[in-house]
Amino acid sequence: MTDRDGARFRRGRTALVAFLVVTALAAGGVWFSQVPDRASAVDAAPKTSAVQDVKSDGQPTAGLPGVRDCGIGEPEIRPRVITLTCADAGMVATGITWDRYGADEAEGRGVVQVEKTAAGVGTDAGYRATFRLYGAKEIDGARAFTGLEVTYEGSTPLGDTTEMYNLA
Repeated sequence: MTDRDGARFRRGRTALVAFLVVTALAAGGVWFSQVPDRASAVDAAPKTSAVQDVKSDGQPTAGLPGVRDCGIGEPEIRPRVITLTCADAGMVATGITWDRYGADEAEGRGVVQVEKTAAGVGTDAGYRATFRLYGAKEIDGARAFTGLEVTYEGSTPLGDTTEMYNLA
């Protein structure tokens, strides 16, 4: 009778080990699928209003400089979205409405979306800000702004009230 008890014990142990392995693999798959990467809400958003198929506000654009998102592509005039940290797209200016858009400078308002892994922020967050484009130059045959100044209204993601970004 001891042979049957031993075989039953081995079958039970084998079933338990199989159950634990399957459970560990499933839990690991769920855990790895939730790792923040380029599939986060901020990163999954299109990076330019051209990608979002946002139409211009109908104002004339002749001779106005645009913005080359992350320094590439055709300059877009009056963009609604500008990527601030191009290396990881962890910070993106979104919902931009332009109060003034001229040949030398532009001013607008919007929200800086920050991915939770950027700047040590605990959760995805949005910060109201004003934006100033400046430094219009001829780049690759088209006029484009080369600098962006972001001034936060209230709390800030990195602790600075004003941040400068190079758009060239």
